[in-house]
Amino acid sequence: MHNPIHHTTLEPSADHKQGIARSFSRAAPHYDRYAAFQRACGDRLCDLIGQIKGQRLLDAGCGTGWFSRRWQAQGHRVIALDLSAAMLACARQQRSAGAYLLGDIERLPLATGSMDGVFSNLAVQWCDSLPRALAELYRVLRPGGTLALSTLASGSLAELEQAWGRVDGGVHINGFLSETAIAEAFAPYRHRLLAEPQQLHYPSLSELLREIKGVGAGYLHGGRAPGLTSRGRLRALEASWPHHPAGLPLSYRVVYGVLYRD
Repeated sequence: MHNPIHHTTLEPSADHKQGIARSFSRAAPHYDRYAAFQRACGDRLCDLIGQIKGQRLLDAGCGTGWFSRRWQAQGHRVIALDLSAAMLACARQQRSAGAYLLGDIERLPLATGSMDGVFSNLAVQWCDSLPRALAELYRVLRPGGTLALSTLASGSLAELEQAWGRVDGGVHINGFLSETAIAEAFAPYRHRLLAEPQQLHYPSLSELLREIKGVGAGYLHGGRAPGLTSRGRLRALEASWPHHPAGLPLSYRVVYGVLYRD
């Protein structure tokens, strides 16, 4: 088999990609401690697609390699790709894959038609353009190949957005595409989509925010407001949060997509 990897260095497509990479690199040493939700979404995606045919599989946005290891254990030759060098180092340390690529999903350093399958769990919401990301992931699939991904849609982190709105009216979360916009991005391809709401509950605001930061998801495209986490502001934030007997709620809209390369 020819080598599918183009050994060229590709810089992230925008300055904020470097910020995203730094945020996830800081989270890498303790990521798995806080990533129960991410693992649950990946498990759901695996259940939806079953076995991917063929050996060559790209884990796009591999993180610490949790799912790379699962695919490798099933006999796949896995290429683990991530924007974060520290995440890749964690994946490599655990022998998660056969090859490791530091790269951007929107500009994949891979040959056209070189992958039998692509798996991408909660990564493409960080891309600048979902249509461009899908076009790249589709490009590297061979005819007959399968892409399986999960992403977040608008309505995710609604409680965080609403509570901050009551405190200072500022923007404290990144925007997510609507389910309609996600469906439009998938429309040119043979595909199936499934949207599922998820709601998590936390005993305290500090634990909720620690988990978001712990998985590297605290990066804001627009920059962070000064004094964001002062004690007084956090008290005001918690007071503005909707309360539930199970704890402080945090909602997600998870979209699962399977795309087929004809």
